[in-house]
Amino acid sequence: MKSYIVGVGMTKFEKPESRDWQYWDMAKEAGTAALADAGIDYGLVEQVPVGYCFQASTAGQRAAYEIGLSGVPVYNVNNNCATGSTALMMARQFVEGGINDCVLALGFEKMKKGALGGGADGGDFKTSPVARHYGIMAAGHGFEMSPPTAQIFGNAAREHMKLYGTTAAQLAAVGAKNHRHSANNPNAQFQDVYTVEEILAAKTIHEPLTKLQCSPTSDGAAAAVVVSERFVERHGLEDRAVEIAAQAMTTDTEASFASGSCIDVVGKPMTAAAGRQVFEASGLGIEDVDVIELHDCFSINELLTYEALGMCEAGGSGPLVESGATTYGGRWVVNPSGGLISKGHPLGATGLAQAAELVWQLRGRAGARQVPGARVGLAHNIGLGGAAVVTLLRK
Repeated sequence: MKSYIVGVGMTKFEKPESRDWQYWDMAKEAGTAALADAGIDYGLVEQVPVGYCFQASTAGQRAAYEIGLSGVPVYNVNNNCATGSTALMMARQFVEGGINDCVLALGFEKMKKGALGGGADGGDFKTSPVARHYGIMAAGHGFEMSPPTAQIFGNAAREHMKLYGTTAAQLAAVGAKNHRHSANNPNAQFQDVYTVEEILAAKTIHEPLTKLQCSPTSDGAAAAVVVSERFVERHGLEDRAVEIAAQAMTTDTEASFASGSCIDVVGKPMTAAAGRQVFEASGLGIEDVDVIELHDCFSINELLTYEALGMCEAGGSGPLVESGATTYGGRWVVNPSGGLISKGHPLGATGLAQAAELVWQLRGRAGARQVPGARVGLAHNIGLGGAAVVTLLRK
């Protein structure tokens, strides 16, 4: 059975504590917008998977109740930075499995100012779900005083530079591209444009990563209405329906840890495996994709994802971004929304915001950031700890 996204919505992503709202306010705004986009009432929704990381248990119900009190099942989903796409995957599985005809996937996050920690309980990495990941990093690089997530990705960048000659300017080119793209996105947390030189001159978070190459903490929500083919036909939604052509989630295997490399620890093998599964299931390849929203939590992760998805060979990602192949006028447009670096990164909402952007692109309704002739879109959402979700959308 096929599944389709017929409605999407998201809030503007905001700097934490800059707007007077609660997580249920943002969830209502995004969920209501998605239903309005689909042209349906909440009473038709049969299940609601809700993604978030930092709110209390059953916060999903607290959020969904603001949209409607229909008594449908609500699932609370937490999968680190891949939470939003995990909620979307659950919605797709409910529909494609024949359990439901209409599911609302919802994701939100209300965060605090400052850098994320490493997922440790009170700083004790022995009890952390990512203890194995940070243990590999510490064995190869030691442990510094910089923010843990920036540190593990920054060390992946150091390895990539040593292995392939990737330059600091190539890493900065990712940030420059994504900040430039976000200037056309009214929902983005930032709309400022920076040159590569300005990005290199910004405050260093963990060498070689500067502040303008790192995703910020953010408040915000996003949502998607996922339905069956018969629901599309019954309600006359063909004009707005975007097919979920294929989707895959992978978690860590021995490949993540055996090499001792931070490149593998932060998820490149997971991404490659999920990408292969999606391309095999859909019969499409990376050459068929027009527009990509990928998980650029740090600039290095965008480069690693290029390689994992087969956009270039290992070590070819620095020259690829520098060539202009991943922006307007190039082979692909990657992160037209501004990506996590400039659009923002409220963890539970990120994967669903990626889906929203791709739906708008494939419908031809992305305004000033529209990718000409976009017909196939790919979303990539990854969480340390770990999970990688790759979703292929087709109009």
